Amino acid sequence: MSRTPHVYEFDGFRLDPRRRSLTSPDGEPIALTGQAFDALVYLVERAGELVQRATLAEALWPSAVVEENSLNQAISLVRRALGGKYIVTVARRGYQFVGDVHVGSAEPVIAEAGEAAAPGDLQSLTKSPARRTGRRLAVGALIGAAAALAATWWLVGGARDPVDPLLGASYQRLTDFEGAEEHAAISRDGRFVAFLSDRDGTWDVWVGATGAGDFQNLTRGALAEIRNPAVRTLGFHPDGGLVTLWTRRPDATRAGVVDAGWAVPLVGGPVRPYFPGIAELDWSPDGRRLVYHTSAEGDPLFVTDVDEPPGRLIYAASPGVHCHFPVWSPDGRSLYFVQGLPDEADVWRIAATGGEPERITHHDSRVSFPTLLDSRTLLYLATAPDGSGPWVHVFDFDRRTSRRLNTGIDAYRSLAASSDGRSIVATVATSASRLWRVPLDDLPAVSAAATVIDVPTTRSQSPRGAAGVVVYRAPKAGIDSVWRLANGGGAELWSGANGRVVAGPALAPDGSRVAFTVQTPHATQLYIANADGSGARSFDTLDVRGAPAWSPDGRWIAIAALRAGVPRLYRIPAGEGAAVPLGDDYALDPAWSPDGEFLVYTGADVGANIALAAVNTDGSARAVPRLELSRGSRRFDFLGDDLVFLKGTLSHKELWAMNLATGVERALTALGPGELIADFDVSADGREVLLGRERDTSDILLIQRAPP
Repeated sequence: MSRTPHVYEFDGFRLDPRRRSLTSPDGEPIALTGQAFDALVYLVERAGELVQRATLAEALWPSAVVEENSLNQAISLVRRALGGKYIVTVARRGYQFVGDVHVGSAEPVIAEAGEAAAPGDLQSLTKSPARRTGRRLAVGALIGAAAALAATWWLVGGARDPVDPLLGASYQRLTDFEGAEEHAAISRDGRFVAFLSDRDGTWDVWVGATGAGDFQNLTRGALAEIRNPAVRTLGFHPDGGLVTLWTRRPDATRAGVVDAGWAVPLVGGPVRPYFPGIAELDWSPDGRRLVYHTSAEGDPLFVTDVDEPPGRLIYAASPGVHCHFPVWSPDGRSLYFVQGLPDEADVWRIAATGGEPERITHHDSRVSFPTLLDSRTLLYLATAPDGSGPWVHVFDFDRRTSRRLNTGIDAYRSLAASSDGRSIVATVATSASRLWRVPLDDLPAVSAAATVIDVPTTRSQSPRGAAGVVVYRAPKAGIDSVWRLANGGGAELWSGANGRVVAGPALAPDGSRVAFTVQTPHATQLYIANADGSGARSFDTLDVRGAPAWSPDGRWIAIAALRAGVPRLYRIPAGEGAAVPLGDDYALDPAWSPDGEFLVYTGADVGANIALAAVNTDGSARAVPRLELSRGSRRFDFLGDDLVFLKGTLSHKELWAMNLATGVERALTALGPGELIADFDVSADGREVLLGRERDTSDILLIQRAPP
């Protein structure tokens, strides 16, 4: 690491690389591990620059294989030491120090044995032998003390891996229903479990005793929409007598409004209002306070005393950023929540009185269901870098470390625990997805008209067709790749081993080329290849998001890319040339109009809703009819001059078309419940649509931890 004689100052902090010291604005020394200190020096010396993760890891651990969590831990310690400021993470790329750094001169430092002295250190080195001997003795004493401390730390477990809180636990499946069970919750005393299930044809709340294996339907179709995978939809009142639930109900002014303040008695009875306007909530350990967030932009978090409503705002994220899954710490002093974009989030912590939040985990992936087992142990779900999962992770607050637990091959979709942390309920799920053809000659098309497309992969999604060619996304060895169907056969044209494909591919109108987005450890890039997979090249100047779209003339590709941390729209030449920004709005998953004069796209999620917007190819805004859709409806395409989109609840959507001149809508499909339409593509002649439909099969798992 750097041996510069300089010191660095920023906002009162003083960093001295030679003395390996960091002091606060009050002059108090701040302790850091060696790697954390070196990471801070490296970033401060390059203040304002983006330092790639790989570059920083190589500087800290040269000639060593480093686990990703080691670097995350070093950066986390630095952030904690600096009060959560100064270090900015650029998703999947690296870090940037953003403080205003001033450089000063260092004071002389006595060189260590075997280290060449800087010219300014010569006077110190020519002191009397007695002084040097005394210093050596002092250094020896310090080394001995440090060794003793290290041995003690090892004996108490500091050098071991984080303890697996599920080691020796027993696992029991509570349900074996046909269909799916989701969002399991457990009462504080661990006696009752509630969950969502579509066993009776509609999504309902079910409840039962943990040891009985007998469950009853509490809602019986009384609420049209109670399933939302993005939030914790179920909970128990502290006394266990009520099950609280989320629902989304239409009103006169919006397509849907989050109105989660509903509850139903544990013993059965009518569903009744609970806390209107709340999207998620959690009771404090003493049952005296609530934390909740609403569905306004930034998912603002509020804390309220049950005797003194309304709530007090303690935090709100930036527009387009979400704050979900709020939970209390066991001592009631802190709150934990998930913050970020839907697929780029982490667990954060904030004081119950408000202030600046502290980032706890560093996944930048789909993170959900933080669940505290005790004051030192946090369980949560997170997807892996290859997109698999979500998997169960544990964060140990004493060691400030996180790791994935060995919980088998089933993906986990929810977590909850009793107040003593001994009983845990989880949802384990397997997913299936297939491609379908649906003719549009008799509208709305019904399920009997749909036929499955034969493909060489066990799972398939996001189909796109042109000129007799179909491309789609499918996993190989667990990582999504791009596949091609043509002339009755199928083949992989991009391997996920070269980078995971994270959105639907796009075919050029003549079927000759394909564009797709690939996630690497450092960024998500747009790739363009020939339709047989040859000649692949990346457009690496943008960190892209979502799916690409070709212009009707095949000369341009539209896609969203991050600018100032927000996805915004660009058009990129299919040949050579620079990307052209198309406005400053939050934008994802564009679709070109048939005449190539404008694009439609979706804006930021607000609650469970997203809205249609449009932009001309010169970047100017374009007026379109108002259309507000539920989450999961970002995909658009055109059928002639009509816009085709997905409309419905979070659990079931059908294809609709809207005339952009008149705003008149018509149904294209009526396939009914079952497999969810996740993606689609309209054929160039308008005679059929290709569908990607998926369905989860899931069960509720009870995990009883071993006695301490």
